[in-house]
Amino acid sequence: MSYTLYHYYEQDIGPFRNLSSLPTEEADQIMNRIRLAGNQFASRRSPDYMSIRRDVERMARSLFTDKGGQPRSLFPYYFTLEACQWLESWYTIPCKLSISLDELPDDRISFTYGDLFPTMRYEDGKPYRKQVYTKSEIAALVDQYGLPQIWNSNGDHGPERYIEFQLWDDEIIDQFVNRIHAERRSRT
Repeated sequence: MSYTLYHYYEQDIGPFRNLSSLPTEEADQIMNRIRLAGNQFASRRSPDYMSIRRDVERMARSLFTDKGGQPRSLFPYYFTLEACQWLESWYTIPCKLSISLDELPDDRISFTYGDLFPTMRYEDGKPYRKQVYTKSEIAALVDQYGLPQIWNSNGDHGPERYIEFQLWDDEIIDQFVNRIHAERRSRT
């Protein structure tokens, strides 16, 4: 089966902006501005969000390399497996990009069943907690559990609202951004 990955972002900021790639102080300042503005989902995040985020990203990277992954960046870029309307609601002016999962190399992408934060932090005994999966494992996991955005679209059955993909390669992101810019230029 072929899958599509979606990357959601704020129109005014643009795609693939990664807070984790910034120095700690700068990332904290940006998060503080978002919290003070109060008009996005991210404004509800705690003051220690960036510290926790970096910890769970390091954990995910380590688990991915343990499974043979070859990350080329310290921190991932995030996508969902298939569309997720709930995630669009996080943004003031939401935008999204899509890419076929088939276009990405197996050893540069991992995924978690649910958002990385609850996947790595919740202690509810679900078998996919604290697990990172590889591209070759996606079909079996979807067959077993389904897509959360279908069975849990309102969040009534736990924190799983989508399957999150992590792309661990700045070069692939740069190529993707260049392609987007070229497509936009060709339309003008």
